[in-house]
Amino acid sequence: MSFDAKLQQVLSRHKEIAELMSEGNLSSDEFTKLSMEYSDLTPVAEAIEEIQAKQAEQSELQEMLNDEDVDKEMRELAESELREIKAVLPELEKKVRLSLVPKDSADEKSAILEIRAGTGGDEAALFASDLFEMYRNYASNCKWRFEVMEASASDVGGYKEIIINVKGHGVFAKMKFESGVHRVQRIPKTESGGRIHTSAATVAVLPEAEEVDLHIDPQDIRIDVFRASGPGGQSVNTTDSAIRITHLPTGIVVSQQDEKSQHKNKAKAMVVLRSRLYEHERKILADERAADRKGQVGSGDRSERIRTYNFPQGRVTDHRINLTLHKLDKVLSGEALPEIIDPLIANDQAERLAEISW
Repeated sequence: MSFDAKLQQVLSRHKEIAELMSEGNLSSDEFTKLSMEYSDLTPVAEAIEEIQAKQAEQSELQEMLNDEDVDKEMRELAESELREIKAVLPELEKKVRLSLVPKDSADEKSAILEIRAGTGGDEAALFASDLFEMYRNYASNCKWRFEVMEASASDVGGYKEIIINVKGHGVFAKMKFESGVHRVQRIPKTESGGRIHTSAATVAVLPEAEEVDLHIDPQDIRIDVFRASGPGGQSVNTTDSAIRITHLPTGIVVSQQDEKSQHKNKAKAMVVLRSRLYEHERKILADERAADRKGQVGSGDRSERIRTYNFPQGRVTDHRINLTLHKLDKVLSGEALPEIIDPLIANDQAERLAEISW
């Protein structure tokens, strides 16, 4: 389908929805669904109509310039207006093209954020804590709710693993490109020798799945209860309140022990399990649809190093888009993290746009 044909299709659908909604014989659910689609299409339709108006004006001006009887003053005015139109049309068309790129169905969802210490022992756990603080500050700046679901502290501070529920509109769209291996280069806080070490932590960002997104058959899970324990085997409580849920078909295991209530631990564990299964299914579908494409949206290879935080040089480099910022402190404080996230989103849009043949 050509670009112009696609634009006409959008306008026709926008008009069709308006007519359907005006008839008044829709159910409440049908009306709600159509009104949401109409709301999404309205700004696109308005931009398309603006493009068509500019194109019509461009044709009229060109006809005027082709007319030898047009006087000099009118010709100069037409040439000036034509230059303005030619300058603005590509931007309008780009805006519309981007709006027509298929959206990730999970973009509007909240997210489950999982941070784990990787290679580097104690230093990796401390770096995992730094990433945790970076994301917590970023979430605060975005007015999102940041709730720790499960945390496993290391003996020297930091985290072996920490799982967070980040709630808000469009969290996954902003956070999904954080999935991968984050590498740090610095003199460890745990070492006095002054040598620079390289450590790593892995980050996984999963769209939070609601029950309507995914049904889990009770027969597919095994629930084990055990006594919660703290670092070093220290008892947290004296009841079997900790929960371990195993999804038998996939082998995915989720443990939860932060709450003293077995019921609350089970509820939290189910939230994480549902999101992991949802992402598991998304990855299978994405791989089937585009087996040859690297960096599938929301299902990138998490074994791949995506970013390096170099303390001696005060820089952060995102290797996927070759972006380097010399403001390490501001990135780790969350303040400058949008300067990495926004270009990643723009790059993804450009790649998906390039794959569409109009």
